[in-house]
Amino acid sequence: MTRISDQEGSLFDAPIEVVWRFLQSPDAHGTSHKGQRNRSVSPTSDTSFVVSWEQNMNGNWVKVANRITLFPPLGMASEAIEGPLAGSRVFTVYTPKGDKTEVSVFGDMHSKLVPESQLEPTVRGAWERAYNDDAEAIRNFAGQA
Repeated sequence: MTRISDQEGSLFDAPIEVVWRFLQSPDAHGTSHKGQRNRSVSPTSDTSFVVSWEQNMNGNWVKVANRITLFPPLGMASEAIEGPLAGSRVFTVYTPKGDKTEVSVFGDMHSKLVPESQLEPTVRGAWERAYNDDAEAIRNFAGQA
């Protein structure tokens, strides 16, 4: 297990209300992440769902599934239930900062496939790619909102 936190002041260029509309829009958020294919979402309750997809990892397509629970406007919890990080749990917290939204991420990470010495840099790289994809998509979404 590797505990990782990212509280480095990452900001989305939109107020929290726009960020939440984006996060809850399958058309906007569902297509924002590059390197994914065959995405599907299965609701499990009013605030929870399982999202699965194939992720391109070093030229190989790997099946991934996460159970997501939304806690608007505070944040979301994600549990990896299939894929290289199965058993990992992540909390993402959104903090209003005027016309911007700060993003902080906290994870209890596990992997049977990624060596412990490579787990933190691998996870941080994945988080950075996800943030960059979302930041770009939120800017576009905010312009349409």
